[in-house]
Amino acid sequence: MTVRRLAATLMPWHSRLEPAGYIIALPHAMPTPVRGGRALTLVCVLLAKTPERRGPLMALVKVDFLSTSLMRTVTINAVVPADWASIDSLGYARSVPRDQQRPFKTLYLLHGVYGNYTDWVTRTRIQSLAEARNLAVIMPSGENGFYNDRADGARFGEFIGHELVEFTRKLFRLSCERKDTFIGGLSMGGYGAIVNALRHPETFSNVVALSSGLSLNSKRVLESTYDAPGILGNRGFYESVYGPLDAVRGSQNDYDALAERVGASDGPRPSFYMACGEDDDLLEPNRAYRDKLIGEGFEVDYHEGPGAHNWKFWDTWIERSLDWLPLDDSDDPLSSGNVF
Repeated sequence: MTVRRLAATLMPWHSRLEPAGYIIALPHAMPTPVRGGRALTLVCVLLAKTPERRGPLMALVKVDFLSTSLMRTVTINAVVPADWASIDSLGYARSVPRDQQRPFKTLYLLHGVYGNYTDWVTRTRIQSLAEARNLAVIMPSGENGFYNDRADGARFGEFIGHELVEFTRKLFRLSCERKDTFIGGLSMGGYGAIVNALRHPETFSNVVALSSGLSLNSKRVLESTYDAPGILGNRGFYESVYGPLDAVRGSQNDYDALAERVGASDGPRPSFYMACGEDDDLLEPNRAYRDKLIGEGFEVDYHEGPGAHNWKFWDTWIERSLDWLPLDDSDDPLSSGNVF
């Protein structure tokens, strides 16, 4: 019998060698001749078995459900755990018992003007970034509503700050703890993340605000007119999302007033990660709000970098902001990319 055939015969013994590993048969010539020539002995080497891998099975899910806050059926995208599994050295996978699966930390991630629930998945690497960090990401649609409760009855603030969190915690295996619950967004979504975190500091512990649309003091808003074309210079549009412009200051839609209110309270306060491009028209408002937050006693990690108001900038900085979030050590996500 050849060494190769003998080794193949011995390989099934691995199941009796847990957790040591496989027997590998190697030829070794004895120094003393025997009948018929030189004999072969088998040197059995126990090799350490490849460690069992355990990790989440992540899914990209589209969910339609009836929102009582918005009074209609809404759609969200979610990168969420479908299961936990382990894979042994032979590639056999099995589910991990549910009582050994920990709930996921969660980022509620908001898009900008003109966007919807598909933006982050189609324009950035958010799915792979989240999978590598064991982070669930929930992506709703904001419908150009700036994530505020609107005069027309569409309560986007209530939807983002309360209903969406409660619904997704019931639907998926998400942590219900404040320290594990984050909110973020870009442009309009950056504004939405800031104001909703400050409206609900008992819910959100960390805020990611990229190129945030902090425009209440801008010429575009202050000098807007009812007959302006488009939406971003139209006074009627701004009043639909902020309320009467002469009454915004001090309201629930005023990010300065919210920072002052939460900063003066004895309750919890979120930490902020802010980033804006050096060529972005919103750079100065973001600098001003950084100073406002610091002055009110908030922890702020602020960054500026090359780039403008575009997806190239946001794809770069969403990765950096995820590294800032207080996440657990990552497990390797188990997927079709796992090769043995």
